[in-house]
Amino acid sequence: MQEIYKITPKTLEDDAYFEACIVPNKTNNYYWSDDWSEEFYIKLAKLGFISTTYEIPQEGLILLPELQFAYAVLFFDKLHISKKVKKLLKRDDYILSFDSRFDEVLDGFEKHHKDNWLKGEYRGLLERLYTKEFENFKLMSVELKDKESGELIAAEVGYVIGKTYTSLSGFCSKEKRYSNYGTLQLVLLAQHLQHEGFAFWNLGHPFMEYKKRLGAVVLEREEFLALWREAVSCTFSPMKIK
Repeated sequence: MQEIYKITPKTLEDDAYFEACIVPNKTNNYYWSDDWSEEFYIKLAKLGFISTTYEIPQEGLILLPELQFAYAVLFFDKLHISKKVKKLLKRDDYILSFDSRFDEVLDGFEKHHKDNWLKGEYRGLLERLYTKEFENFKLMSVELKDKESGELIAAEVGYVIGKTYTSLSGFCSKEKRYSNYGTLQLVLLAQHLQHEGFAFWNLGHPFMEYKKRLGAVVLEREEFLALWREAVSCTFSPMKIK
């Protein structure tokens, strides 16, 4: 069983330690922390960690940063749009928006996901990240809404760093009339990111089949981090995603 080591802001003070000891480690991808500060979370994100949570019985929730062994990455020229989604794109019955219903999107994770890791201290952290401004980091929500009723059909939360966008979690309605609208939201978001000049979309774990169907490729850790460092070093105005 893999041992999960604690990671702290002090651990990451030395960039040389990160490069020499954490990046080449082929045994460990998960670390844990009880630090819920905005600064630490952003530091992890900028290094390429994607943080979730884990519930320890009798002890509570811990932050679970992961420097993945491999990442699903969408380069926008590789975006694949199925015939069903192409038909939906021609319809005038939806609206794509950003940051219009952030709290409702967070509530949606609990409603739609049986095992919701985005809760407790983590949700509080995201709420603070959303309401404050940080250098070269912007947390955002993406909403696909029914144009007539205003119902939230599909949504996600992620963050912008430099010229990259990283997904954290999302959901979509299971109603039959909204079949394939979850994929529609992904396609519309990809097209928007491409239009705004983003370098790529970090979709996180490469194991979900829908990411491959969308056109994502799998990059091993070292290859991903090389592209990541270059793309996140570019400062993007948060207004570019409004």
